[in-house]
Amino acid sequence: MKKKKLRLSPGQAIAAGFLGIILTGALLLMLPIANRSGQGLSFLDSLFTAASATCVTGLVVADTWTQFNLLGQAILLLLIQVGGLGYMTMVLMASMLLGRKIGLRQRSLMLESVSADRLSDVLTLLRYILTGTVVMEGTGAALLAVRFVPELGVSQGLWYAVFHSVSAFCNAGFDLMGFREPYSSLVHYVHDPLVNLTVCALILLGGLGFLVWREVREKGLRFRRYSLHAKIMLTATAVLTLGGAALFWLAERDNLLAGMSPGEQALAALFQAVSPRTAGFNTVDLASLTSGGGLLTIVLMFIGAGPGSTGGGVKVTTVAVCLLTLASYIRGRREVGAFNRRLDEGQIHRAAAGVTLYMTLAMAGGFLILCTQNFPLQDALFEVFSAMSTVGLSTGITRELSGLNRAVLIVMMFCGRIGSLSMMMALAERIPPRVKDPVERITIG
Repeated sequence: MKKKKLRLSPGQAIAAGFLGIILTGALLLMLPIANRSGQGLSFLDSLFTAASATCVTGLVVADTWTQFNLLGQAILLLLIQVGGLGYMTMVLMASMLLGRKIGLRQRSLMLESVSADRLSDVLTLLRYILTGTVVMEGTGAALLAVRFVPELGVSQGLWYAVFHSVSAFCNAGFDLMGFREPYSSLVHYVHDPLVNLTVCALILLGGLGFLVWREVREKGLRFRRYSLHAKIMLTATAVLTLGGAALFWLAERDNLLAGMSPGEQALAALFQAVSPRTAGFNTVDLASLTSGGGLLTIVLMFIGAGPGSTGGGVKVTTVAVCLLTLASYIRGRREVGAFNRRLDEGQIHRAAAGVTLYMTLAMAGGFLILCTQNFPLQDALFEVFSAMSTVGLSTGITRELSGLNRAVLIVMMFCGRIGSLSMMMALAERIPPRVKDPVERITIG
């Protein structure tokens, strides 16, 4: 009797692929030859670091430069690149280079991984993603090399430029600045316009999403011709960037930004408005944030980047759909839309479900951490939202987490990278549908 072959759905295959990459990365990072001290990390710490890199988060239990030598850093960079572009993108790229035929199932997986909806142009989209990534990361590395090469020498300066360019574009937040001070991120460059603006541009480009790049490339500055998705993404990104910078300045003008010139304050505020969505770099001491600055950062981490991008979060379009639905309800309108286009009702339901599930998982994770370790509420929530949104910012408690709480964050980073709703749907795809129940109204509000 023939055994029935296990066939995974696209969502399940993507989740399994990321899990395999994380486990492989953990085993590699455990190797003594990958560690600066010659002694390997424990399995749990290696697993946490590999999950953080593959899920492009940036939370660390050991300073990257202090812990890992060049080989370890290269392993991390590879995990970041694969995690940022999506493992299916990398698999299909390898198939193309080897001249293998790409079947319908592989194309379906590719569509799922980049949140696209047309099966016919997968190969064109794949080439566009790879070309765009090389150009953007290469340009970012060239600009950062202008600063790093004079400071660190040619070989080390170029390596730092490439590492931080890839880390920024993939919204990962890993840095190699531990040679100055462990866990310092880009704090020493808070006054440097070249480093700040280059990293901000890479973060924003990576967070817009592959489909938005293509529209901007094909349609230029003719905004009216863009799809509704691209219009919402570009408009919301501009509002969140400029509005977030203004609000951060308002919250921290007498605290972290005190003593800076107006130009330096604007630069620091802009960076801290961009990085939480969802890059994980910082140029100011996050442990010293005011309550207002901390809340604003959590909100920005919650929103995150765009669908099909290198970033995480609940997604910009999800929040936009929820706000548009609220606005329509307040005005007494049954239809929800923007830019003279009406939204599909199924997308409204999906956005509401995504936000609900995201908040449920985040609150559950925060509750577990607070029940087992005595952290301030803001620090615990900051850590949880940073993990769930694959951001990587921290007030400094990551290294103090117990083994159980590190495992909690690993699960949250994994769900955040796959997408919490997609993850739950992948787990439920084998459950047979039920017969429809009768309708009954309840009182809401």
